[in-house]
Amino acid sequence: MKIELYFAKYFFIATTLLSVLSLNLSAAEHWPQGNKVAISLSYDDALNSQLDNAVPALNQRGLKASFYVVPLSEAFKNRIQEWKILAQQGHELGNHTLFHACRKSQPGRDWVPVHNNLDNKPVLAMVDEVTVANTLLTAMDGETVHTLTPPCYDQMAKDGNYVEAVKGQFIGIKGNEDPNFAVLLAPSDITAQQIIDFVEKQPKNIKLINVLFHGIGGDHLVTTTAEHAKFLDYLITNRDKYWVDTYRNIMLAQHKR
Repeated sequence: MKIELYFAKYFFIATTLLSVLSLNLSAAEHWPQGNKVAISLSYDDALNSQLDNAVPALNQRGLKASFYVVPLSEAFKNRIQEWKILAQQGHELGNHTLFHACRKSQPGRDWVPVHNNLDNKPVLAMVDEVTVANTLLTAMDGETVHTLTPPCYDQMAKDGNYVEAVKGQFIGIKGNEDPNFAVLLAPSDITAQQIIDFVEKQPKNIKLINVLFHGIGGDHLVTTTAEHAKFLDYLITNRDKYWVDTYRNIMLAQHKR
């Protein structure tokens, strides 16, 4: 009986998503000027420095980005209206799971709480966390199509790959794309020129470059506000080469191609 209930629950989620996508894809923009490279700017963990520094810098330049939020974040709980406004401005609120579980068994993971250790969480528990997070996002911004960035890029739970179990709920999963189509860089304490060098060295077959930030001028895994701004200015100067948009819009266009 439990198996039948689980099957029915997730079959409903998958079929609902497919029907929603069929509506959104018809309105999705085709990949602009087929020779352009898409750049997805994203910001993980719902941090104060993102609201204070990243969003104003993006808005000043008319650039749209994706913010992968964690509902437990103090900046998310205490500044909920600002996250709603961010979405109204055309930025994306993305799924970063409900509790940001990571594998404590991996190097440098002393900071992972025992109760939030992905190594000890069953796949079905993670499926529920991701599903509830999607429900929260829809309640905040009204969007029914979502994308996911798995915390710490981890996928393996106690009894299997939870990202595989939830992929039917998403139009795109960051870091899970075809390596012949997309690459990912997560800057931390590096210069704008180093990010630019990474972008410019990619082979011609790469059509999506994910640049995944965390703290901007504060918090953790920090990129300074000055270097962040220099990279954004580089993207503006090179509009003829790069299409900068939310990850959701890019993946909708990719499915339309």
